Amino acid sequence: MNTFSFYSVPNIISGSGMIDALESVCNKSKIFKPLIITDFGIKEQGYVQIVEKILRKNNCEISIFDDVKPDPPEKNIFDAVSVAKKNNCDAVIGLGGGSSMDVAKAVSYFSINNKVIQDCYGVGKLNLERMPLIQIPTTAGTGSEVTNIAIFTLESKQKMGIVDPLLYADHVILDANLTINLPSTITAYSGIDAMVHAIEAYTTKLKKNPISDSLAKEALNLLGKNIKIVHKDPKNIKARENMLLGSTLAGMAFTNAPCAGVHALAYPVGALFKVPHGLSNSLVLPEVIKFNASAAEKLYLEIADLCIPELKNKEFKITDFITGIYSLIEELQIPNKLKEVGVSHNDIPKLAEDAMQQDRLLVNNPVKIEYKNAINIYEAVL
Repeated sequence: MNTFSFYSVPNIISGSGMIDALESVCNKSKIFKPLIITDFGIKEQGYVQIVEKILRKNNCEISIFDDVKPDPPEKNIFDAVSVAKKNNCDAVIGLGGGSSMDVAKAVSYFSINNKVIQDCYGVGKLNLERMPLIQIPTTAGTGSEVTNIAIFTLESKQKMGIVDPLLYADHVILDANLTINLPSTITAYSGIDAMVHAIEAYTTKLKKNPISDSLAKEALNLLGKNIKIVHKDPKNIKARENMLLGSTLAGMAFTNAPCAGVHALAYPVGALFKVPHGLSNSLVLPEVIKFNASAAEKLYLEIADLCIPELKNKEFKITDFITGIYSLIEELQIPNKLKEVGVSHNDIPKLAEDAMQQDRLLVNNPVKIEYKNAINIYEAVL
């Protein structure tokens, strides 16, 4: 067995109604002036008010930044840091989807460090310390609550990431009640996003390890069995719990066995055409699997019937797995062509150029993706 290392958050609290544990977490951590980082939609759902009520039991002085944008720009970080400094906040609480939690990670660091953000993009560029960080996801998809990765959109529309162990949260609270009101479209996009995380962790080239493998397989078991259920029956709390836990397990897997070609090709679609991340992943997933099959077919077949339960107890080939993915996407009513999100043939060279900039992802792909390969994959799903 190859040597490996595995990192994760130190504390995960999971279960319906466990949002109430936030009171004891803050009390034990001596948090009195937290900054809640979220978006307007989460505030509209009433979740911010729930968290505020719990924090007031500890007589906390609460600050709120609720202007996080999808695919958050750097400006979100700067604006939230200003709020943290102005109010002398002593902790950060990320409440929402991946965008809010990514901003929360960055704010916990930059609020007490004067480093230039451009110097922090890449792997292992942070030092010193950060403020206490609590993550509370309200979607089951990104796994950001348990990762050490934060992704932001530059003015050039390019996506860049900060990857560092310092970004792991101190506490994560998983309460499926906070996901119960997710629209079916977001449920579908985020569910596919989580599945992609697990699939890429299991087939990654450089840091594949047995712990991530086990987490990825259990994540796919939970996600594959429940994604159609929650899409049809959004109030099914048990299925919601399984999706949320599956997403978190996938996050734990891919933060140690990094994502690869699917994400590298999906990021430009999201950045240039304002496509939700889960949808952009979904669009390129089947064709990237087809491209990678020459090197990773055995690994894909080991997880195929977890992703697509209909394949269980049957003999199947890689083509059956790909067909199953396309069928799942269709059943979830997710667009499966780039032209459906506004991409034209003339846009493909720019998409491919931007994908080639995703070095930290491309190095993990089972098969090397060159510019011409990216062009072919995009054209196949146009």
